[in-house]
Amino acid sequence: MTNKEISNQFSMLSKLMEVHGENSFRSKSYSIAAYKISQLPEELQSLSEEKISSLNGIGDAIAKKIQEIFSDGMIKNLQELISKTPEGIFEMLKIKGLGPKKIGLIWKEMGIENIGELLYACEENRLLLYEGFGKKTQQNVMEAIQFFMSQKGNYLYAQLDQLSKECLMLFKRIFSTELISATGDFRRQEETMNALEFVLTAPLQAIISEIKNLNNFAFHEQADDWVSFKFKDGIIIKIYSTDSENFITTLFDKTGTEEFVNAFGGLYPKSIMKGAENEDQLFTKAGIQFIPPFLRDNTEIIETAAKYKIPQVIQPKDIKGIIHCHSNWSDGINTLEDLANACRKSGKEYLVISDHSKSAFYANGLSIERIKAQHELVDELNKKLNPFKIFKSIESDILNDGSLDYGEEVLQSFDLVIASVHSNLKMTEEKATTRLLKAIENPFTTILGHMTGRLLLSRKGYPLDYKKIIDACAANNVVIEINANPRRLDMSWQWIPYALSKNVLLSINPDSHSIPEFENTDYGVLAAQKGMLTSAKNLSSFSLPDLESFLKNKKLVQAPL
Repeated sequence: MTNKEISNQFSMLSKLMEVHGENSFRSKSYSIAAYKISQLPEELQSLSEEKISSLNGIGDAIAKKIQEIFSDGMIKNLQELISKTPEGIFEMLKIKGLGPKKIGLIWKEMGIENIGELLYACEENRLLLYEGFGKKTQQNVMEAIQFFMSQKGNYLYAQLDQLSKECLMLFKRIFSTELISATGDFRRQEETMNALEFVLTAPLQAIISEIKNLNNFAFHEQADDWVSFKFKDGIIIKIYSTDSENFITTLFDKTGTEEFVNAFGGLYPKSIMKGAENEDQLFTKAGIQFIPPFLRDNTEIIETAAKYKIPQVIQPKDIKGIIHCHSNWSDGINTLEDLANACRKSGKEYLVISDHSKSAFYANGLSIERIKAQHELVDELNKKLNPFKIFKSIESDILNDGSLDYGEEVLQSFDLVIASVHSNLKMTEEKATTRLLKAIENPFTTILGHMTGRLLLSRKGYPLDYKKIIDACAANNVVIEINANPRRLDMSWQWIPYALSKNVLLSINPDSHSIPEFENTDYGVLAAQKGMLTSAKNLSSFSLPDLESFLKNKKLVQAPL
């Protein structure tokens, strides 16, 4: 039982107590416990009961609940509340803008037990009859439900990454074939998808008979040349059956979008594909540059390939340092020294420490006094770790009016500043664009962090005039972050070509809150490849001397605000 699973139980217990109108003090204490447990560096399962009781923020009462989890698998109170809570309430708890207390009112006062009923009630303006639900709240609830329902059944690329590898190994072993590959959305490195797809050389009936008897695979659907199964937690796994002679053509057909495949077929008949032993040969036979799977989304890329203008895109090995990282000075887990040593061990040349600024009180944002103390520590560590370097940075909140979170004197003390929006995300396009433009025009802004504030599959992010924002970054020499957290991937890859056309630098940053999250960078690279980003245009691919030179030049143009 991991800390995350234990934390989730306390979090759910707190929410359900609020839904059922139970003791608010106890509910809050369980919510705090959930947060404390999620931040622990050690797994509770490895500690004694006495040690757990002594942990900061835990205490005897919470420790007893944790022991219940270890012995019975679930907190007894939670089990009781789950048993008397309609299934649809749990979906409501996933809707942004609906707190547990409001859900309790919706359920008990309105008799609504699922999001479908709630959406219908919103359309009939029934929520306006109850205290605490104004027009704006109702509209926000409707939009959140519609977005949630449209994304239901979709998964992040990162969520399916490991499963894809495991399936490939499993299918290779079962069918004794090397002619097998992931295909579809996953092979194109899409941000989200609703299924994992594979092509393999085996008869369809053999695939069905072998896989349907495996644990965790349940038969779902079947057609002439494919079969799908539901994996244990609902993920659809679709398998295309083919033979060795047609493996390459089938793989090609199932990788690209329908638009791409049809356009390619209109220009280069399928007869040219015959005899191709791999996809490289296929494109050679067509007389055009190889189009990597991740670029097979639209028809424009075919013309680019015909002119041999697809660049050598960025690779994970091109990342030279970690930019945008949180330590235990704010809401990260690890110490500065541990983070730096982990970077060195992985071959990186530098670390840009970017803890939260003072307005992010919920994340232990840094006061001016704590900034000075952190900078003193950075100076000490840089002497100790030379030639590795830690850069002094901050993720400064962009306030409502577009100003940054500190005055000029404090901002000058950093090597670079990442400016990001974290609060008041519900803005019109005009408001959001104006807010970001002011932050970009601040001479101390080095990088614009997670541009839209989106969270894939759960929050759209605020609307923006992308061209205005990118043009402003070009005019003010501001780098645009590609936030590599798999739930963000923000700025979206679709806008990378426009940014490159304006000579804007991008920066693939993990936004890590722990050492393992350094690996988020790889997901940022996969997304950036779809926008044809090169290492030369990515700030986190700069060598240490090149980054120092870039920052020195940036400092030279800074002027008093």
